[in-house]
Amino acid sequence: MKVCLVGSSGGHLTHLYMLKPFWKDKERFWVTFDKEDARSLLEGEKMYPCYYPTNRSLKALIINTRLAIKVLRKERPDVIISSGAAVAVPFFWLGKLFFKAKTVYIEVFDRIDKSTVTGKMVYKVTDRFIVEWEEMKDVYPKAINLGSIF
Repeated sequence: MKVCLVGSSGGHLTHLYMLKPFWKDKERFWVTFDKEDARSLLEGEKMYPCYYPTNRSLKALIINTRLAIKVLRKERPDVIISSGAAVAVPFFWLGKLFFKAKTVYIEVFDRIDKSTVTGKMVYKVTDRFIVEWEEMKDVYPKAINLGSIF
């Protein structure tokens, strides 16, 4: 199984890294910001740097969509996992529609009763939508509450 872990650096990346018991023995690659925290945390890992800042940026969406096409075509992951933010959007949509990848989205821990922009944008193409609070199932009806990752 090949796993794509995609997300912005900082807390989103830390969230994904905490899934190490799942991904540690799998072929994997990362897509994140080329920033010091990401380079340090992912030393020795295969990483594709994405364009940032991504928040509400059409330019970033276009550039990262091109990157997603290139990376997904080359790597052909079986599953794409993200906890946000915006860089996940093109990877989820293209991965699902054109590369037949399974998608898993983990809504961030600090959202208790309302959605994130990224969560709303990937919800329709997410095979497993994970939330960490029971209240979030009112926001995302098909979500699965697995409790806190922390």
